[in-house]
Amino acid sequence: MQNLNYDLNPRTVNKKDEIISFKCELHENLQQAMNEFVEKHPNWDQYRILQAAIAGFLMQKGFQNRDLTRLYIGNMFSINFEN
Repeated sequence: MQNLNYDLNPRTVNKKDEIISFKCELHENLQQAMNEFVEKHPNWDQYRILQAAIAGFLMQKGFQNRDLTRLYIGNMFSINFEN
């Protein structure tokens, strides 16, 4: 798998501000299932589900990154990892 180059200037990247919002359309069945899941599991929300799903997908596809692993585990088990 091709490695991604993430050479970032540490002066311009603030780790606490690493949230990027995006808009996406979900298939109606997927959205309905997600809503039902959130209703049954109030400690989850749509953002936590999507973060866990994307992180899990990337990990399954071989992308290895400590921060990604922390995000996935944190979302799955409600753990907040602070540096």
